[in-house]
Amino acid sequence: MIVATPTRYFMACGCAEGVTELNAFDAALLCAGVGDTNLVRVSSILPPGCEEVTSIDLPPGALVPTAYASVTSAVPGEVITAAVAVALPEDEAHPGLIMEHHGHAPGEQVEEEARRMAAAGMEVRGKRIREIRSVAAEHVVVNTGAAFAGVILWN
Repeated sequence: MIVATPTRYFMACGCAEGVTELNAFDAALLCAGVGDTNLVRVSSILPPGCEEVTSIDLPPGALVPTAYASVTSAVPGEVITAAVAVALPEDEAHPGLIMEHHGHAPGEQVEEEARRMAAAGMEVRGKRIREIRSVAAEHVVVNTGAAFAGVILWN
């Protein structure tokens, strides 16, 4: 099966509690608005000219290419965060770069690391950065929690 190159993307994030870590992850996906799809994990390249949108009405059960970070914990009181950053090149004919990061740390720290990684990845490619965009989901675990952040790619 050949999949068309995505032309649109949006960033989504969410966090939640669940009876197990998998249930918490599922609930975090629902919180992020992508829980009724099948996320297909992809590596971190944003196709050239891909347009950012606020959201996409994804068909239930669809196979959805996604670069994402997630983290779960069953340690009450622990802070967990998932973040993604998108580095957009100055030259829109070149691809962008997505970096994902998660940690048992505050949101600001994890999100900043994702942004730093995106900048470093563009530097290695010799590409000038027009802008870096990012999102993060921070969660303080009550019993069993999860945090998710992703770049959702679609046509």
